[in-house]
Amino acid sequence: MSSDRSDAVDRAAAGAAAPLFSPARLRADLARAQASLSAALAAWEPAAVPGGDGYVEFCEGRQAQAARLYELEYGARSSLCVFQSGANTVAPVPTTLPEPAEEAPVVPGPRRDGNPDATYRVVVDRDFLAEPAALHALDERLASGHQVRVVDQPLIKLVVADGEAAMVQVEPGRAMLLRAPLALLATELFEAVWRRSRPYLREDGDLSPTDRRILQLMLSGLTDAATAHQLGTSSRTVQRRVRALMDVAGVSSRVQLGWYAMRNNWV
Repeated sequence: MSSDRSDAVDRAAAGAAAPLFSPARLRADLARAQASLSAALAAWEPAAVPGGDGYVEFCEGRQAQAARLYELEYGARSSLCVFQSGANTVAPVPTTLPEPAEEAPVVPGPRRDGNPDATYRVVVDRDFLAEPAALHALDERLASGHQVRVVDQPLIKLVVADGEAAMVQVEPGRAMLLRAPLALLATELFEAVWRRSRPYLREDGDLSPTDRRILQLMLSGLTDAATAHQLGTSSRTVQRRVRALMDVAGVSSRVQLGWYAMRNNWV
């Protein structure tokens, strides 16, 4: 296929996929939603509202965040909704909670062995997928029955318990605990992002789990080297499997492969 024709196919594929998956629109929607939440929290003045200190609590330091996170997770009756991002200066991946005497940091993001009666919905971003143990952590979540989805845009670190209380990390050493009705802002943000996210791994179809992971990481923007590191293989193996997937899809570029994968529920 000539270069001009290949470029035309890429443009046509991108145009055809726009109604189903628009990264630009998702980025804009997510940025607006997160900016709105951040602005609301920045403008919040508890002293201006009678009993306002019951709505917002600041958690300063890693241990305070760990304690509040533990309370949210194990106090949840029915649901936990989570954003997980990379750059985890508060907790390594997979996330664990330290013993009270330890200094290991913890981020807003529940443990995989948390309340077994609660339904977990987790959205991760590209930065999280680049963490060294990310795929292992997500595989454990799936094995525990958690629902996991992916977005390509950076997420704030967030956990919402039962739609009634939320913890938002506003900077590495500081988080805000929101009670109703302010927790509704975090809930609505989560639901908006969840609707526009894509499944982490689909179980239907003929693709192998490894090929699904390669496609997921490719769509999230990871390099072949980063993908190979996650899978414990070589860049050459990743390139060979991507080439094989392109042959199956009958396309000549990775852009076309991504479009085909989205249209045919490969990811």
